[in-house]
Amino acid sequence: MKTLTRRSLLVLALALLTGGLALWAADRPAPPNLKLQTDAKPLDRAVQARVSYSAVVKKSAPGVVYVFSSKKVRRSDLDNPFFNDPMFRRFFGVPDQGPQRNLPRPSVQQSLGSGVIVTADGYILTNNHVIDGADEVKVAVGEARKEYTARIVGRDEKTDIAVLKIDATGLPAVTLGDSDQVEVGDTVLAIGNPFGIGMTVTHGIVSALGRGGLGIEAYEDFIQTDAAINPGNSGGALLDTDGRLIGINTAIISRTGGSNGVGFAIPVNLARSVMEQLVGSGRVDRAFLGVSTQPLSDDLGNQFGVDHGALVAEVTPGSAADQAGLKSGDVITAVNDTRINDPRALALAIGRLSPGTEVTLHYYRDGKAADLKIKLGQQDATSLSGGSDEGVLNGVGVTDLTPEARARLRVPADLDGALITDVDPDSASARDGLRQGDIILALDRQPVRNAADGVKLSSQIKGPKVLVYLWREGRRLYIVVNEGKK
Repeated sequence: MKTLTRRSLLVLALALLTGGLALWAADRPAPPNLKLQTDAKPLDRAVQARVSYSAVVKKSAPGVVYVFSSKKVRRSDLDNPFFNDPMFRRFFGVPDQGPQRNLPRPSVQQSLGSGVIVTADGYILTNNHVIDGADEVKVAVGEARKEYTARIVGRDEKTDIAVLKIDATGLPAVTLGDSDQVEVGDTVLAIGNPFGIGMTVTHGIVSALGRGGLGIEAYEDFIQTDAAINPGNSGGALLDTDGRLIGINTAIISRTGGSNGVGFAIPVNLARSVMEQLVGSGRVDRAFLGVSTQPLSDDLGNQFGVDHGALVAEVTPGSAADQAGLKSGDVITAVNDTRINDPRALALAIGRLSPGTEVTLHYYRDGKAADLKIKLGQQDATSLSGGSDEGVLNGVGVTDLTPEARARLRVPADLDGALITDVDPDSASARDGLRQGDIILALDRQPVRNAADGVKLSSQIKGPKVLVYLWREGRRLYIVVNEGKK
C-alpha cells in the first residue's frame, strides 16, 4: 500500500520533546496464508542472569534481514553513507556540500534499515518509514546477503508498520512472543543493521512500557529500552531472552543521532494485528467512536466528580457516539474491561477494534456512573492509495469535511467532497498542482462525496492520468494529474 504522507525517520531531538496499555492482541482471525510461529508462554524470571546469550542469537538472528530501498528524487547529493537511514537524515538534515548543495538534480535516494522474517515463505515485518515512497525494495538474507526483490504487501503509517513479501521458502522465521506479558526490568536483545555495517546485537532491559505522547505516530504504545538502537536498526527485532520477538525497533531520542539509551519498539502484538490485516485485505480498518476528548486535570476531575478518564469535549454528529447518546461533558473511564486514564488510552482501546464491534463504555455523567453499549463505526479513510502500483493520486492524504473544517475554510454548506490533508512534495499530484486544503469534488467526472469515495475511485482509476475537479478558496477548477510523466 502506498502511503500518502511522507514519513522519514523517527529520531527526536531531546530539546524538542514536551511533556500503558497492552491493548494490541489481535482480535481478528489471522489470514490462512500467514503461517506464524508463536509462543505465548510466560518468561521464567526466576532464572539467574546468563553468562552468554549466544544460543539465543544463533536461534533468532538469522531471521533478521537487511532492507534496502531506493527512490528517484530531485535533490542535492548525499555522499555520506551514514545519511542513508531516514532516521539519521531527519535529525541532521542535508549535509553542507558547498555552494552547489542547494541545486537540485536527478538522483536516487537510498535508504537502509532492517526487517524480521515472520513466516518461512517470506513475509517480513519492518517499519513503514524504512520503505516509505520507495520505487524498489530489496531484502538481503543471512550474512551471505542473498538478495531478493521485495513486494510491499501493505503499510500503515499510523503505527509505522509495513509488511514485505519475498519469493522464497524455508526461511528462518522468528517466533513471535506475547508483548502483553513483557515487564519493566526484563532483559532484551536488539538485532539490526546499524549504520549499514552488518548484523549487530545489543543488550539491555525494558526501561518502560506504554510510552506515548511523543508525537512520533498516531498510535503510540511503545516498549522503551536502553539496548543500543542506532540508524539502520529501524525495523529490526527486539527479542526476549528466549529469542522470541516482542517488538519492532523504530525510534530513538538523541541529541547526536546515535544511541543515548532511550529507544522505542512497537509491541509485537500491535505489529501482528496490523500485519494480519494488511496481509488479509491490504489495508487496516479501525473502529471509530466519534468523540473529541481532552485530558482530565485535577480541577476538571473535581468538577466532573471522577479521578481518571477521557473527558468528552465534542461529539461528532451522526457518529456511533452520537447515535448511542454520548454527550459533551461525559467522562469515559473504561472500554469493556480496559481502564481509560486519558485520551491516548481511549484512542488505543478503540483503534485496535474492528468497525462494527459492539463495546460497553463505562462513563460518568453529572457525577454518576453509567454504562452504554455502542456499535463502533469505521474510522475516516486517510489515504488514496492501493496495495500496488495501480491507481492514481499516490501521495495524497484525505479526510472527511468536518464542521470545523468547513468553518475554517469557508466551505459552502451544500458542497461535499474529500478534503486534502497532505500532498507528498515529490508526487505527481504536487507537481501538477494539488494542494493541502483543496476539496476533491470529482475524479474522472465521477462524484466524490467524502473520503471513502475518494479512496475507492483513486484505487479503481487506472491512470496514469486522472481529471480532478476540485474546490479551492471559493472557486471550482479542473486539474489533470499525470503520474506517468517524469
